[in-house]
Amino acid sequence: MNNPVVPIPAQLQTFLALDLGLKRTGVAVGNRLLGTATPQTTIRAEGDARFTQVAQRIAEWQPDALVLGVPYHPDGASHDNTARALKFGRQLRGRFGLPVFEVDERYSTTEAHSSGARDADAASACIILEQFFRSLA
Repeated sequence: MNNPVVPIPAQLQTFLALDLGLKRTGVAVGNRLLGTATPQTTIRAEGDARFTQVAQRIAEWQPDALVLGVPYHPDGASHDNTARALKFGRQLRGRFGLPVFEVDERYSTTEAHSSGARDADAASACIILEQFFRSLA
């Protein structure tokens, strides 16, 4: 599954990226103009506690939109975590009223580990966000 080039409205400039995991959610922020992402403290929470912490990050950074990594098998097939991430994206839209852009995040965690990241979850969120920036039309 390739990420198509998506026309994103120019007024959307600041993005908060999330890399959803069962126990941890990586977080990064970035600005479209610079095209780079900065890692933030990983959220170590599940369920509603996760949404409380996401709300705190949204209040802190005031992003114009969210970017969510969606995992797939290497061949592009969906799996349980794919469905979990897509559901999380729908919940984010409903709770926060912000646009949510989904990015195929295959290999982002592997890339984060191979780069020696101390916080692979936050590094993966950066990789996802920078991949999103590269896809912008």
